[in-house]
Amino acid sequence: MEMLTPTQAENFWRDGFLMAEGAVTTPHLDRLRDRLQSWIDESRGHTENWGETYDKLPRFDLEAGHTADSPRLRRVNNPVEVSDVFFEATFESPMRDMVVDLIGPNVKFHHSKINIKLPRTESRVGLHQDFSYTPHTNDDIVTALLLLDDMTPRNGPLMAVPGSHREGQKSLWQNGAFTGQIAADESRELSERLVPMTGRAGDVCLMHTSLVHGSEPNRSDARRTLYISVYTAADAFPLHRSPLPNKYEGRVVAGVETRVARLSAGAVELPADFREASFFHLSGQGTN
Repeated sequence: MEMLTPTQAENFWRDGFLMAEGAVTTPHLDRLRDRLQSWIDESRGHTENWGETYDKLPRFDLEAGHTADSPRLRRVNNPVEVSDVFFEATFESPMRDMVVDLIGPNVKFHHSKINIKLPRTESRVGLHQDFSYTPHTNDDIVTALLLLDDMTPRNGPLMAVPGSHREGQKSLWQNGAFTGQIAADESRELSERLVPMTGRAGDVCLMHTSLVHGSEPNRSDARRTLYISVYTAADAFPLHRSPLPNKYEGRVVAGVETRVARLSAGAVELPADFREASFFHLSGQGTN
C-alpha cells in the first residue's frame, strides 16, 4: 500500500525534501520518547561519553557542560542496535514505507542516529550534503528525519535549499582539510535560498541525500530532537566506509537484494576517513 500521494512524491523530487505526517503511530511515538528519556536519565550517572557501538566507539555522546543535575545528551549512535522501539520505527513503520514509495521497491538500511539540539544551545550545523559523508554508486538515498519533538522556527530547525539536490556535489574540503561544510563564499550564496522545515512530533522530513541543508542554534527553551534513519536503493553500494558502522548495515528493509551496482556519476569526491563518536567535532557541526 502506498503511503505517499503522487503529488507528495512529485514535490519530493522537485524540492529534494518532503515533510509528511503519520510516520509513526501516536503510541509508538510515546514509546520512542520514553526510551529517549530513559537514556537521558541514565546519562546523569556519567561524566563522559559511554556505551560501545559496532566499531568500538561510544554510543552516547555528551555535550560540554553535562552534569547530573543538567544532563546534556546530544547524540545516540545507531539506537536500532540497542532498542526494539527504535528498530521498529526504522524497519517496520509507515516511515519506512514512505521511503519505499520514493526509491523502492528494493531498499536497504544504512545507519541511524538520534540528534538532540538542547534548549538555548549554540550548536549549529554548517551547510552540507549527506552524500558527501556517505557516497554511494548512485544517489537514490533518503534520510528520514523523524521528529520526536516539535520543530519550530526558533528551536534550530533544519534549513534546506530547495532544488539543490539537482545541482551536483558540493565540496566539503577546504585547503586540503575535510571541514564537513561547504566553503563560506558558496554557503553565503546558498543561504539566500534557505527555507526552514518545521513540523509536529511524529512527522517525518524525507530528505534526498544530495540536498544542501544545515541548521542554526536553538534560541528557544524547547528541545529539538530528530531520529534519523538513512535508507538506500538496493543497487546503491557504498564507495567509502560508513561513518556509523552497525550490524544492520546493508540489511534489506523492503524487496530483495542485488549483486549489481547501479552507477550514476562520473566522479564522486570522498570524505576524510575519521573515527569519532559524533560529527560534532567538525568545524561545520560544532559550537559557535
